[in-house]
Amino acid sequence: MAKLPRQLEGEEVAPLVTDTAPQGHTRREFLRSATLFTATVAGLGGGLELLTRRPSGTAEAQAAAVTRKRALGPYDTSEPVTSYQAMTTYNNFYEFGLGKDDPSQNAGSLRTRPWIIKIDGEVRRPQTVDIDTLQSWFPLEDRVYRMRCVEAWSMVMPWMGFPLAALIRRLEPTGKAKYVKFTTLQDPKQMPGQRSGVLDWPYVEALRLDEALHPLAFMAVGLDGKILPNQNGAPLRLVIPWKYGFKNIKSIVRISLVSERPKTTWALAAPDEYGFYANVNPAVDHPRWSQATERRIGEVARRKTLPFNGYADAVAGLYKGLDLRRNF
Repeated sequence: MAKLPRQLEGEEVAPLVTDTAPQGHTRREFLRSATLFTATVAGLGGGLELLTRRPSGTAEAQAAAVTRKRALGPYDTSEPVTSYQAMTTYNNFYEFGLGKDDPSQNAGSLRTRPWIIKIDGEVRRPQTVDIDTLQSWFPLEDRVYRMRCVEAWSMVMPWMGFPLAALIRRLEPTGKAKYVKFTTLQDPKQMPGQRSGVLDWPYVEALRLDEALHPLAFMAVGLDGKILPNQNGAPLRLVIPWKYGFKNIKSIVRISLVSERPKTTWALAAPDEYGFYANVNPAVDHPRWSQATERRIGEVARRKTLPFNGYADAVAGLYKGLDLRRNF
């Protein structure tokens, strides 16, 4: 995988890219131009083709994006992709409200540029970096993943981003690093749902280090060839396709490598319902929802849920010897 040759030393804050795009250009076009410039200067080679595949520039192209044929990668599912309309209007993102359509209606208040991410803890290269610099470190990839919510509905979503393992390795974890902790922005002015006490804000999620280093673990900055919509977790979110959706934390502002297992938001709110692992498991029901079947958005009949959401061959070995009923 090609990388920019620029080496970052210690604490660094790169120049910020703001919402102030040149006249006549959308923010996406501005982002694309900035990225292309960076890629050209750095000589990314093979990564350049990946970078130039984003994003579509016209409404017609965006509407056609969902139905176009895709070149599937080694981690992709060939199942039909959920409509872009459904993916962006049927969301759980309690920072913007409890209803499924609340995020799409309320997330316009979120400002995703500038966006600073703090990286700290058990790493040899702690730093604070803006989102555009962070994503320029890696050639972007497309991944078509199944997404399974603990509420027993599901989608197939075409993400764009980079492997979480690439980021972790770049940070150089120390020997004490056992878990990766992620934290969402806390700002009730931008996230009106945080004015309620429904959860203990900010939203926190975590993975074991070996889970974070698995090739399927992904950091998304785009959806369906377009910049990630606010309601889907812009500008940076986690995508772990073998786990229930609430593990896929959105709008990340801090990544910490730690030695002790972090206390995560849903596990604190309802420990009998939401475990730390949250692996999709049709044999272990949630107290309020059977996990044996699921409702794929856009389909009429229910379908059987697969162990680890259909990724068992790839990830089951991570949990060898672990009682998945107790460690749900």
